[in-house]
Amino acid sequence: MKRKILFTFLFGTSTLMAQNAPITFEAGGQGSNWTWSVFENSTQTTLEIVTNPFLSGLNTSSKIAKFTALQTGQPWAGCESLHGSDIGSFTLNASNCQVKLLVYKPVISDVGIKFATASGASLGELKVPNTLINQWEELTFDFTNYVGAASSTNIDQLIIFPDFQARTTTNICYFDNIRFGQVGAGFNEPMVAAPNPTVPAANVISMFSNTYTNETVDTWQAPWSQGNVADIQIAGNDTKKITGLNFVGIETTGSNLIDLSGMLKINFNAWTPNCSTLKVKLVDFGLNAIYQGGDDVEHEITLSPQLESWNSYSILLSDFIGLTTKSHFAQLIFSSIPSGSGIVYIDNLFFSNDQLGIETVENSLSKVYPNPFNNELLVEVTENNFMYELTALNGEQIKHDSCATSTCKINSEDLKPGVYFLKIQTEHSTEIIKVIKK
Repeated sequence: MKRKILFTFLFGTSTLMAQNAPITFEAGGQGSNWTWSVFENSTQTTLEIVTNPFLSGLNTSSKIAKFTALQTGQPWAGCESLHGSDIGSFTLNASNCQVKLLVYKPVISDVGIKFATASGASLGELKVPNTLINQWEELTFDFTNYVGAASSTNIDQLIIFPDFQARTTTNICYFDNIRFGQVGAGFNEPMVAAPNPTVPAANVISMFSNTYTNETVDTWQAPWSQGNVADIQIAGNDTKKITGLNFVGIETTGSNLIDLSGMLKINFNAWTPNCSTLKVKLVDFGLNAIYQGGDDVEHEITLSPQLESWNSYSILLSDFIGLTTKSHFAQLIFSSIPSGSGIVYIDNLFFSNDQLGIETVENSLSKVYPNPFNNELLVEVTENNFMYELTALNGEQIKHDSCATSTCKINSEDLKPGVYFLKIQTEHSTEIIKVIKK
């Protein structure tokens, strides 16, 4: 018996039973072991399940469906699941009337979706054209107007028309990741895993990632949290799922405090269907390593994630201005807007001291000279009022100050020879420039 998937939607508190979905073609996934038949396509009678030749940020699934729309086939050539055993039996309602589908096609043409009952009765196909060629695109099919119509109950078959047109050429079309949801409520689970990080392991302190060896974390849901954390898998990849999020604390206390003094960045992937704002707070317990021991420091960063896609963050620890010590890191706290109902998926949470993306800026809005320098560094920007921060390679803050004019002199007599990074921040721009002390 095929399992049913429970969908919890953002508006309303009920949990609704839906059809066998989401439909993917990964090993063990819904769709991969279905009995798909091809119809009206001349000589082709079976649907191919193939390795994804077009891995991208929109679709990193390893397996996808391949439909070769033959020139000699009918315009309505397509493929269909087996009645009664593949998609199960369901009724079209407000909880599942919006369908999303990923396609990759060489031409612009209609893509059609149709549902049928055991007797073959159908609502007819709903067609949506792709707008992109030779890249993954997600199409949305809105069946809202079909809810309550004849043949909208006891549906037990899914029919797909990947290239609904009179063809003058043979077109190879791919599709993947079919999911059902509620109009206006969002789709609350990613279909593909977060992208794998590429920072060398030697430059990383990892809290959670399949790519690295992880440090010991006391808890991913501190007792004072207002939210729930669960371990799940997305496309075979371990992922943290946070629901009912107001704030959730992740703790590395006691003997598991982490020394971040040699790290430059915090990195993580986040996917959310409903959080307009995601906040990240870092807390260091100070030299005495005791909570509220008198020398705790903390700082919070506010982010605006793009909904329903993996957001990849790589944030300089120096942006956490209040985190003036980093050798006894103890808490990471996620919070969100909306408060109390946020849903966030987190993966690849790690700190790094890699220098990727931090280089001398060519055609910079700022002038920093001489570089290399001896005992004085001059900074000129294109507007009045700016802040600067000088950090060592290990992320340690060396100097910081603000300037009311457009120029500033930084005294560097006390600096040891070596490489440093100068962050220059104005009201409208931020630049990080590599500078060298002779």
